[in-house]
Amino acid sequence: MRPLLAKALPQFMQRFDNFKEGEFRSLEVISPTNMKLIFALQDSSKEFDWITLELEFEGVSDARLLDSSKLHLVDMSSGVSIIHEENNFAFGIDNYNNISNIKDSICYIIASSLKYKENSF
Repeated sequence: MRPLLAKALPQFMQRFDNFKEGEFRSLEVISPTNMKLIFALQDSSKEFDWITLELEFEGVSDARLLDSSKLHLVDMSSGVSIIHEENNFAFGIDNYNNISNIKDSICYIIASSLKYKENSF
């Protein structure tokens, strides 16, 4: 896993087109403060080939999670938002521009750090 730095976040989101039309594969609660999400996405740096991307959130302070059986029903047409604000990373399904709004998402996580790992499709 590689840490995702706040300054690299805009490029990261652009590279994966904000996860638009991706597939939400799994959500794992490792501990109350550590969670992992897995997506299948197109990667613009690899000629839009599909890859599997893992996101691991550490230091989770707030979250609304979906049951794993419902992940395949999530509409990813608008993608996701990952925001860095007030020394926290916030993830949410759909398009949001700040942490207070991201809490309106059907699934969100707010954490102190974020790591990622790329795998083959």
